[in-house]
Amino acid sequence: MQKNVQTQDAIEQKTRELCETILRQPQYQSIRRRMDAFLADSDAMAQYERLSDLGRQLHDKQHQGRTLTSAEIAAFDRQRDVFSSHPLAGDYVEAQDEMRQIQEQISRYVSKTLELGAVPSAEDLAGGGSCGPGCGCQH
Repeated sequence: MQKNVQTQDAIEQKTRELCETILRQPQYQSIRRRMDAFLADSDAMAQYERLSDLGRQLHDKQHQGRTLTSAEIAAFDRQRDVFSSHPLAGDYVEAQDEMRQIQEQISRYVSKTLELGAVPSAEDLAGGGSCGPGCGCQH
């Protein structure tokens, strides 16, 4: 039992070190600044929430097998244009994408390590591969 606790402590320590390294990266700091600027702007947030709500409503309607009207689609397009025209919107969307890429990179690396039982090479990480034995996702 003691060895298991030591292993968990070591993993937690290295994970904390990884997190600290990520936080110190200029790319991460830039992402954070852009996201925080957007989140601090109540007008930008309201536009984003309206667009998200409208998009969710239209998605739900389609998922229920109902047809979207041209007026509903036009309303969504107008709201998307309003949101896109906000000066902070582009930076926010770009920052979200960069954050997602960092998360995916870390997840892919750790998942591939657990799958292979070894630190993956660049070749192991190229092309995605599968999620693991029996996944069936074909990516």
